Amino acid sequence: MPSPRFHGRVESTGRKCEAPGCREPGEFRAPGRRPHGFDGPGEWRWFCLQHVREFNAGYDWFEGMSAEEILRAQSPIAGWQTESRVFRPTAGIADGPRWADYADPLDAISARARGIKSHAERAARTAMSGRFSKEEALALETMGLGSDTDRSRLRRRYSELVRRYHPDRNGGDRQHEAKLTEVVDAYQLLRKSAALA
Repeated sequence: MPSPRFHGRVESTGRKCEAPGCREPGEFRAPGRRPHGFDGPGEWRWFCLQHVREFNAGYDWFEGMSAEEILRAQSPIAGWQTESRVFRPTAGIADGPRWADYADPLDAISARARGIKSHAERAARTAMSGRFSKEEALALETMGLGSDTDRSRLRRRYSELVRRYHPDRNGGDRQHEAKLTEVVDAYQLLRKSAALA
């Protein structure tokens, strides 16, 4: 048995179709005129099935918008561009806590930030030892090796990382290709290093 709400039909409570001269019941709603800048249907207008089809065929959601507004409305990220109030630099007490005042009792966020910093710091320290250049120190960090590395340890680590990240060893999974490329580039740089001769 078909539903009484067939194609958006709303049971009529005595409403008549708003199309001029129509005497059918107004069982289908259509958006009313939107005030400029209002993102929503506004007041509903009610039509019979024939007139709501005509209305839908001629409805233009972009009516009254400029070319720039239409382009923004069609963007896949429309509506997501604004930053949250609490993360704005001007956020005050009335807007909620600022990011700098955020309590991180489990050290979940700041530990990650320190980890990113420490990678660069470790590479800088290795370079400062004088044995390796800055690029070589970063390559050692990519390989997960320290400044005490020799040529045989470098080869073993390279072999281990290639096995870990190569798609042939991971059932054709190519998600680690970028990491594999970093490892290969780092190895190519380090194998020519005078420090490992």
